Amino acid sequence: MNLARANGVPGLPHPRGFGQPFGARVWSGAVLSIYIEITRDARPHFDYIRNMKPNLIADLMAALAAEPRVRAVQAMVLAGSKGVPAGDLAALCGVSPSTMSFHLSQLREAGLVESRREGRTLHYIANLIALEALGQNVTRGFCPAIATGGAPQDIATLPGGFSMTSNDVTPKNVLFLCTGNSARSQIAEAILNHEGQGRFRAYSAGSFPKDAVHPRALAVLKRDGYPVEGLRPKSWDEFAGPDAPHMDFVFTVCDDAAGETCPIWPGQPMTAHWGVPDPAAFEGSEAATAAVFNDAIRMLYNRIAIFVSLPLSSLDRLSLKKRVDAIGAMARDPAVTTTPDVPA
Repeated sequence: MNLARANGVPGLPHPRGFGQPFGARVWSGAVLSIYIEITRDARPHFDYIRNMKPNLIADLMAALAAEPRVRAVQAMVLAGSKGVPAGDLAALCGVSPSTMSFHLSQLREAGLVESRREGRTLHYIANLIALEALGQNVTRGFCPAIATGGAPQDIATLPGGFSMTSNDVTPKNVLFLCTGNSARSQIAEAILNHEGQGRFRAYSAGSFPKDAVHPRALAVLKRDGYPVEGLRPKSWDEFAGPDAPHMDFVFTVCDDAAGETCPIWPGQPMTAHWGVPDPAAFEGSEAATAAVFNDAIRMLYNRIAIFVSLPLSSLDRLSLKKRVDAIGAMARDPAVTTTPDVPA
């Protein structure tokens, strides 16, 4: 099942789950707990995913369409961020370890659960954000009065967050920084300009920009359906002058840039560090280099997916700062395991 294609994103199946829609992603248990904790004050409706396509909803519901999977997910939800060992889930659901392994792999592929290794045991954790998003979309589609707390409303008038269609919302300017502005920041610029759907205007720059965008960065963006026209390395000085667009957010995506003395940005934007390992600095085989760039685009997509789902209009500055910092604290390279270890 290619969730990227199911959600309308062209391209090949994405390695290690990249390209799955907002919310339907695998996050580390610690980061998931932090993110859920800091979003408790958010309004409950439509803050995570507003427009799941029907075929994506069908795919996610199909992943749940077996009694052991429903029982397992319910147990994981009750367990919270500590998760449930795979062996315990098999016993709880009354199925063999091998059968439970298959069910868990399907749930994990759909992005509805994640796994965390502790010693030789895998603990499975429910992706509460993805599950809530699925529930909200199903409720809105079939019971709109329940979803909105009254009569059905157009999404442009729903409370909490930016409207996806309103014409009176000024796009938020976001600047991504790294030293060379050849790979990570360029990838982030392209992803946000596409996924932001007009609500965000992304830029990128570097303290010591390279002569050209890295060809592999362009290749992975093209592969996953992101426009690359106009991408070029730029000095961050271009965005520090009086005639430069005023930024609402400035995110550093490399540790070197985070440690440098940045220009004084017009407009006092909110800043955060979203560090991602530099794929352009990697030296290795063709396959290994491709994997490193795939990891970089996946990690940036995950952060941006959460960022664009934040209810910006209902958050005060302190709450918003807390959330963008938490996004940057997401695990850089969470372990991925497709088959659980089951005690003999």
